[in-house]
Amino acid sequence: MSLFNYQARTPAGEAKSGTIEAPNLELAVTALQRRSLIILSLSPAQDEEPWYQADISFFSGGGRVKLKDIVILSRQMATLFEARVPVIDSLKVLAAETARPKLKEALAAISQDIQGGLSIAQSLSRHPDVFSTFYVNMVRSGEESGKLEEIFSYLADYLERNYELISKARGALIYPAFVFSVFIIVMSLMFVLVIPQITQILIESGVEIPLYTRIIMNMSNFMRSFGIFILMLFAVAGVGLWRYSKTEKGGFIIASFFLDLPLVGPILQKFYVARFTDNFETLIAGGVTILRSLELTGEVVGNPVYKKMIEEAGDAVKGGAQISEAFARHKDMPALVIQMIKIGEETGKLGFMLKTMARFYRKEVENTVDSMVGLIEPIMIILLGLGVGILVVSVLMPIYNLSSAI
Repeated sequence: MSLFNYQARTPAGEAKSGTIEAPNLELAVTALQRRSLIILSLSPAQDEEPWYQADISFFSGGGRVKLKDIVILSRQMATLFEARVPVIDSLKVLAAETARPKLKEALAAISQDIQGGLSIAQSLSRHPDVFSTFYVNMVRSGEESGKLEEIFSYLADYLERNYELISKARGALIYPAFVFSVFIIVMSLMFVLVIPQITQILIESGVEIPLYTRIIMNMSNFMRSFGIFILMLFAVAGVGLWRYSKTEKGGFIIASFFLDLPLVGPILQKFYVARFTDNFETLIAGGVTILRSLELTGEVVGNPVYKKMIEEAGDAVKGGAQISEAFARHKDMPALVIQMIKIGEETGKLGFMLKTMARFYRKEVENTVDSMVGLIEPIMIILLGLGVGILVVSVLMPIYNLSSAI
């Protein structure tokens, strides 16, 4: 599939522009004409848009479609299907209601594509930046089975659980990150602005300066002299690490590193196991085949280590292995999950077992995060208090000695 930039206008004279995905130029023209657009220009899109032309959602009013928007959309679609509202009318209603320009445009285009003869899943697949492969395949299974209402309810429930899980994990990091950032800023200001002035007073007074104070003074001098270079080094290293993490090898190595960390690793494992079992169960319940469910789950699990694990398990299942046997070869899949999958295979209740495991690990993540937040707060306060206390004592003791000598 290729991307094409187009400029067009509606029969009413309204200007339209954007991109369309199609196998070739002729089919792109056909797709635009199906939308009742009068084409003014149509050309292949560049591989990479220049940075100065990129859409920056912060300045453009929040164009990016968020997970929460798709949750609400799925819930509304399920309700409209239940009320027997025709799909095209449903999409028009939702397009009129949404405040997200990107989602509004996508829904309008999907409605026109369906009018042009495409299925709902085919129409959704034309907007991969809004609807994931997972979402499209679930809708496709709903169309094939005639259970679109149930599928949209499944999707709304699944995405809502996913949203809550991610929000919980992110929310737990906000307070510690804020406190740590404030600590770094305060300490930096102390080293760069306050300590140099006190150092000058102590040197001029001729008082004997203790070793720990001299260490603090030298650290202050070092930061004043080389602080900008240290910041630049950290910035370059951060960008380099971020770019490396986007490569297949780099992403896998960094993900493996975090999974092996003592405290962080177990939480991440529970998080991704919860996501895996939830994705897998939702797809199976939607009527997607086991192999296709594994393939799609690997694409959306969000971790290179688990993606590779699921892909290898899928290959093993394709070769005739049981699902439980395929995952038993990997250390990052808990034995409890493997055992429950095995029981599900033997009893014919795989979906139920996966749903049970998803619920269990979601609760585990929530409990662990709550416990860690409760533990992190006092630890952070103690460590920050010690840091500031050592700095203050190192600076004030010589001043106290100086005042005593006078």
